[in-house]
Amino acid sequence: MARFTLPRDIYFGAGAMKELAVLGKTRKRAIVVTGGSSMQKSGALARLDGILRDAGLEVTHFEGVEPDPSVETVMKGAQAMRDFRPDVIVAIGGGSPIDAAKAMWVFYEHPEKTFDDIKDPFTMPHLREKAIFVAIPSTSGTATEVTAFSVITDYSTKVKYPLADFEITPDIAVVDSDLAETMPPRLTAHTGLDALTHAIEAYVAALRSPFSDPLAIKAIQMIDDDLVASYNGDKAARGRMHLAQCLAGMAFSNALLGITHSIAHKIGAQFHLPHGLCNAILQPFVIQFNRKACESRYADIARALGLPGATEPQLVNTLIAKIQTLNDELGIPPTLEAAGVPRERFDEHLDFIAKNAVLDPCTGANPRPTEAEDIRKILLAAYDGVPTQINW
Repeated sequence: MARFTLPRDIYFGAGAMKELAVLGKTRKRAIVVTGGSSMQKSGALARLDGILRDAGLEVTHFEGVEPDPSVETVMKGAQAMRDFRPDVIVAIGGGSPIDAAKAMWVFYEHPEKTFDDIKDPFTMPHLREKAIFVAIPSTSGTATEVTAFSVITDYSTKVKYPLADFEITPDIAVVDSDLAETMPPRLTAHTGLDALTHAIEAYVAALRSPFSDPLAIKAIQMIDDDLVASYNGDKAARGRMHLAQCLAGMAFSNALLGITHSIAHKIGAQFHLPHGLCNAILQPFVIQFNRKACESRYADIARALGLPGATEPQLVNTLIAKIQTLNDELGIPPTLEAAGVPRERFDEHLDFIAKNAVLDPCTGANPRPTEAEDIRKILLAAYDGVPTQINW
């Protein structure tokens, strides 16, 4: 038996946030979780407060979630929830505050649990006894508003943990394109390429299905059509990208991901590179590694994009070239070295990253079985830009 899970309601389009007035029919107390200052400066937080308060809800905030949310921040937020006793949790901003709020939700409802109790995939306790969850993304990439995932960093071990369980799939997602208009170009590139990686990995993942495949392919096509224009400031393209990344999220939340994400999680924790940047650099090398196991699936993607090639190997080669060209257009460095990772630090952490990437939950869904030595070779290729180091 397989499963396909999405939020119960998805409100989308310009101004969709106003639909949250519906919460006033059944809810009384809302805690709003957000990041540093972008939602405050843009006025989005004030608009959200107004909608909730006009609907009759008492509102408080938990602000200041850092870009890579820590276990400590999660525990502080859970305590704030226990103090306020909300019956709805609303997370607004980029992927980090939404991911953090998902984890806070677990410890709000189950204060007896520890982080070790939930860090393994699908080990979460039952939720929704105290609150429901609403997610409002302001960036077009993570799609955490529709996924069963939350990435939390344990800074004591320098490991990012992708928490995974359908219990933390939000109840309501608000995909309001107005919120994505203020993203700077660099963030637009990184989040958009993260979304592309989500869709590509979902299409070849071990748990792919007839439900996830159409979502993944459509997301890839939309991202190909609109990401560069969105990066260059096209407002309509920004709106379409906000929907495309959500489709990609629906696909990967159910099909799962692969080793591009496994490696990116570990690189990000060690070298503090943006997650989307890591994915973008790694993706061509991972496709080269994985193609032995799923060349026909990658060829499907190339055909859907109208890329040239008379054979499946040719189609996969043109797909890799397409991704590399897109990276160039969006200012993505071609290697980890070019991204600023010092050779000495890379060599120092190489084995640690490879070992922990194999243990990452995303590795289990990769289409090709992967060992630490495989990860090590991919990392070396991605650092030097020499794919021949991998035993394809």
